[in-house]
Amino acid sequence: MMNLTAQTPAPTTPAVIGLTSIEAEERLAELGPNMLPEPEPPSPLRVFLIQFRNPIIYILLLASALSFATGRIEDGLFILVVLLINASIGTYQEYSADRAAAALRRLEQPSARVIRDGVACRIEAKRLVVGDLVLLESGDRIPADLMLVDASDLRCDESLLTGESMPVPKGRTVEGSSDETASSMLRAGSLVTRGRAKGVVTATGTATMLGGIAAELGRASSSQPPLVARLAKFTNALAVFVGLAALVLVVAGFMRGLPLHDLVMMSVGLAVSAVPEGLPIAISVALAVSMRRMAARNVIVRSMPAVEALGSTTIIATDKTGTLTSNVQTVTEIRLPDGTDIALDAHSDLDKCEIRASGLDSDLVRERARRLLRAALLANEGTLARRDDLWVAAGDTVDVALLAAGRKAGLGQEELNDRYPLAARIAYEPEHKYAASFHHGSDRIHVFVKGASEVLIEMSDRMDSAGSVVEIDRASLLAQKEEMAARGLRVLAFAEGEIGASLAGSLGHGHLVDLVFLGLAGLQDPVRPEVPNAMKDCHAAGVEVVMVTGDDPRTAAAIARDAGLSFHAGQVVSGHNIDEAARAGDQRLDEITREARIYARVQPAQKSAIVASLIRNGHIVAVTGDGVNDGPALKKAHVGVAMGLRGTEVAKESADLVVTDDNFASIVAGIAEGRAAYRNIRKVVLMSVATGAAEVLLFMLALPFGLPMPLLPVQLLWLNLVTNGIQDVALAGGRPEGDELAGPPRSPLEPVLDRTMIRRVVQSTVAIGGAAFLAFQWMIAHGYGVPEARNITLLIFVMFENVQTLACSSERRSIFSVDILRNRFLLLSVLAAQTIHISAMYVPWLSGTLGLSPITPLEWGLSMLIASSLVLVTEVDKFVSRRRRDRSSHA
Repeated sequence: MMNLTAQTPAPTTPAVIGLTSIEAEERLAELGPNMLPEPEPPSPLRVFLIQFRNPIIYILLLASALSFATGRIEDGLFILVVLLINASIGTYQEYSADRAAAALRRLEQPSARVIRDGVACRIEAKRLVVGDLVLLESGDRIPADLMLVDASDLRCDESLLTGESMPVPKGRTVEGSSDETASSMLRAGSLVTRGRAKGVVTATGTATMLGGIAAELGRASSSQPPLVARLAKFTNALAVFVGLAALVLVVAGFMRGLPLHDLVMMSVGLAVSAVPEGLPIAISVALAVSMRRMAARNVIVRSMPAVEALGSTTIIATDKTGTLTSNVQTVTEIRLPDGTDIALDAHSDLDKCEIRASGLDSDLVRERARRLLRAALLANEGTLARRDDLWVAAGDTVDVALLAAGRKAGLGQEELNDRYPLAARIAYEPEHKYAASFHHGSDRIHVFVKGASEVLIEMSDRMDSAGSVVEIDRASLLAQKEEMAARGLRVLAFAEGEIGASLAGSLGHGHLVDLVFLGLAGLQDPVRPEVPNAMKDCHAAGVEVVMVTGDDPRTAAAIARDAGLSFHAGQVVSGHNIDEAARAGDQRLDEITREARIYARVQPAQKSAIVASLIRNGHIVAVTGDGVNDGPALKKAHVGVAMGLRGTEVAKESADLVVTDDNFASIVAGIAEGRAAYRNIRKVVLMSVATGAAEVLLFMLALPFGLPMPLLPVQLLWLNLVTNGIQDVALAGGRPEGDELAGPPRSPLEPVLDRTMIRRVVQSTVAIGGAAFLAFQWMIAHGYGVPEARNITLLIFVMFENVQTLACSSERRSIFSVDILRNRFLLLSVLAAQTIHISAMYVPWLSGTLGLSPITPLEWGLSMLIASSLVLVTEVDKFVSRRRRDRSSHA
């Protein structure tokens, strides 16, 4: 067999023999290891102190200090213990996550084959230095920036750097030529998809192109997640409210001549009442539960606030390859020379061994298609073989796609190679744009060629038409090729011929003449079958989708149409349009991004500019990416979504979420989970704030009526953290209601307490605080001792919490229509809160600290009857809200 692949001659320089071990060690000491610097993780102490950076915590610390100052040592210690436990849990979670991520990174030890001391050996990639001679073959990840010194049929996938989805031919070029840098340089992070090569290391670590992108990533600013921003505003407003309320209380009490000690204690009680101490824990639970559910749906969360941020998303900027598409080049169409069109099923099973195609309506058409595919399989350097229960492919992605198409037609590569023994091969080179193979026949040499349409049309003088060989119609064939390309297909042509057996010893390019043109094949990375439905879900959910890709505009538009992304011609924008708009100023760029739906031929800096513009336009932006080129955009977005299968470590480290199956539909599922998490957080906020506000109202009403302090600070902490806290956690972990994608996303400016929440908080506050005040006043007026009145008042509050927990299980549906058993944990939390409180009355040290004592069945029953009044309040509000929504939907 002859191999006609051109071998690039190696230069006669010292580079071809590599470095000596001594030279390598000297350069390693001078330049440092071939790795990107990792950010210094915060110390455990710093992580612990960060847990106290919250206005709610500041208020509780002040309350603890005042308790110590006024002699209430038990209360002060109780508050401090609660804060220390909360901070310890937060520290453990954050520090453990950071340590786990660091441990995973240490397990990854990429290696490289180099020539050291004239001998090929494998070393850790981090020990590469400038001047090392690296050996590469198909499947290798390029470990550093290299200059080629020797290459054989080399192609590299640079999509992780450039966004281009197709492998790029590489080879040595004449020094000084215009494409020298592009074709003779191999960049760290790229993948060798075909061929072999030797290259000299020109840059390592931060000096590589990959290192430059990582440095830009380090400078890129991060957007604050929506939940963090909302809670910051909420807690700041709450701190102001507590301060003003405490001031009013002190002034009013001073005017009535109350002792300073009593005023301070009431201020402490008011602060403890108003602050929802269990809210931070409940929010963490809501997000953690959603993280677990999202993991089950192939979305791994690296940053907890990103759960809710994904639910707030108003626009997804998604890449194409591997996210909307399957990341597998597939033959989707065969066009025979007479125009007969055969549409192949991109997702058909290889094991069927048949073409399941709409165009095969006769045996003749089927045989002509198999003839074309025979040429595709023989002029092919890829492999596709079954190993155990899996199909294993190797080689160029296009070659593998052709092998798969042949397999569907019942053609096996091994059988064809046995039938047509290989005589010689011409490998594909960008200079001639075709590949060919010569095969021994009984008395002749068979020639099979695949390559660019224009080239093969010129090589051919005849074509197959309805099973007969006729004179070639070049104009018709070129028109067919253009029509297929306009639909985003990558078009390849195929031809065959015969030459005399006597020429077997001198086969070459000159024998590729007077061929019979067999037809065209259109290849595409097909849209994942679940993506169109995911697009519909996005539309129903009010989430816009834009495509950002490095591919050609025609290819991008074709994929967008197949994916179900709605757009018109004016909404397709190229990277150079982004550059022109950016030079004109942010306002012009923002105008473009308000309308554009497809961004093609986009470079890394342009992608970051697009994300920044979308944010300026008021969007909550989720961005997908898999390459190092996507790092800055992933970090800049509110939610960075890295691909788990194809993604680089730079992309994953920059992202908030990692989609393990690289599937757009998984992102949409994550949006539903994020919205469910925010709903649960709203339920917890309603429960906590309404209870706290009711406690404040109780204090504010008690003062003008000259009543003693209705509840002690330690009782309020017990109420807010233990009984209420148990139920908060159950609400936070509640199951999704199923209609999360049925409406538009929340406004980015929407506060935690919107108008609906404020109305319900006010209603619950008046109902709970007013009823508790009337009960406390009645007991004091009828001879109950203050400790006994506080004991029953505290029980009434616990029962109000029980009722409100059940009422909050759904924001819209009636408590009587909610399947409580579907969320057994919620029902168990209500029973547990009641049981724990009753049990505390019988534990001496606990009842003494909390001021509790046993109650009679009658007192328990009356307390439950009072608390049940809240059901009427919440049900009326939900009924009125449902009627309003129904009227607005029919308007």
